Amino acid sequence: MTAIHNPRNLIALAAVCLSSMMFGLEISSVPASLPALERVLQGDFQDLQWVMNAYTIAVTSVLMAAGTLADRFGRKRLFVISLALFGLTSLLCGLATSMPAMIAGRFLQGAAGGVMLICQVAVLSSQFSDPAERVRAFAAWGVIFGIGLGFGPIIGSAIVALASWQWVFLVHGPIALLTLALAQYGAVESRDPDAVKLDLGGMLSLSLAVLGTVFYITQGAELGFTSPAALAILLGSLVCLAAFIAIERRVPHPMFDFSVLRIRAFAGAMFGSAGMNVSFWPLMIYLPVYYHGVLGYDDVKAGWSLLAYTLPTLVVPPIAERLAQRFQPGWVIPGGLLVIGAGFFLMLWGSAADNASWLTLLPGCVLAGIGLGMTNTTVTNTSTAAVPSARAGMASSIDMSARMISLALNIAVMGLILLWGVDAGLPGVDDGERLQRAATIASGQLGSDDPERARAALVQGFGWVLGYGGISAWLFAVGSFLVFGAQRTTGRRLEVARS
Repeated sequence: MTAIHNPRNLIALAAVCLSSMMFGLEISSVPASLPALERVLQGDFQDLQWVMNAYTIAVTSVLMAAGTLADRFGRKRLFVISLALFGLTSLLCGLATSMPAMIAGRFLQGAAGGVMLICQVAVLSSQFSDPAERVRAFAAWGVIFGIGLGFGPIIGSAIVALASWQWVFLVHGPIALLTLALAQYGAVESRDPDAVKLDLGGMLSLSLAVLGTVFYITQGAELGFTSPAALAILLGSLVCLAAFIAIERRVPHPMFDFSVLRIRAFAGAMFGSAGMNVSFWPLMIYLPVYYHGVLGYDDVKAGWSLLAYTLPTLVVPPIAERLAQRFQPGWVIPGGLLVIGAGFFLMLWGSAADNASWLTLLPGCVLAGIGLGMTNTTVTNTSTAAVPSARAGMASSIDMSARMISLALNIAVMGLILLWGVDAGLPGVDDGERLQRAATIASGQLGSDDPERARAALVQGFGWVLGYGGISAWLFAVGSFLVFGAQRTTGRRLEVARS
């Protein structure tokens, strides 16, 4: 009997897939609930950013530590604990009555989600010993994870429209209970007898560096970017970053081994990872603002409109894998980033068109989704294949951490650019009120004083965001292409030699 047909393995696979769907939904469905959160919990523009960033920063904080803890104390045990905590923290978010409570709940939820994500990989790796069956298990996990990400916007919008925003979070309670029962029965416990010591110093210094930088970007406009308080936060973040680099160079078993960056394929893939997260993924937070504030769509129509942005990411990866095998990842990853950038510029044109609608944004949304589909899976496969198999877990953790750090930073950066763009479109407004007015409009609330001018300012701000995303994707495409350079040449020579 093969491993995949073992009933316990099938049950464990179901648990892992359900947990991956929850993790994906929590990234892509929550943006659809942000307008409702803003109304009900009386949040401002910065609060909405922190609802997303608290989750991604917390995931980043625990990712690398989670692998070490799972190896030492048991992968199944930590998976079960993380599932229980994810369900409980989701309930905390759903029951929040204020923005501070919501942001705190999201941080705790992200910490549980980060541990859960690493444990998914660890459980599958230990549960399926046969290489062929392991590939099939990971393929199923990837598909379900992609469905959670791809259909999250419409699922979140439908929940908000048919029930309430609370159920975007509360729905994870019963799903977590079911997943917990499946994991408890199906998953087999495993440990690594040679597990290394937890790199606590590296984990704390990196987390504080990211948190401080995001805080400086999001709150800088209010504090004053050159004010003593803001500069102190920025300096503290830089000190923490320097401490992280120093710690990782000295500890015997670093959670971030900088030596892997000398491997061209790995470094080129990391450019691709960062390129996706300065463009495609953070825009998912701000697209609903455009659909609500500029086009006047309700939650469900905005969610349906977002499907054009996310569905191609589910369809294209199998094609991208074949392209990577034939033409080398050094062509496919930069090519995917170039396509994302082109999609952003098409959306820029569509968003500013006369009688703009979801149809004028459709070509750009689809093109950006195709580019993401070309890049996403290829980056993961390339980064893990570029290092020895014994270090694949570390490589995967670096890849995921790079994604979450760049996502957290660029949610903040895109928000700041949106704010600046809206502010520049409000001439004649008193300077004392201008920033507050711009922040209100940037969150999608046009107000009743001069809604047409507010709408035009929001269109301009959104255009600035799209321009930033498009240019950034192309710059990272160039960087990835250049870093891959020798790798492409080597691959081509090998193909010629084989023929």
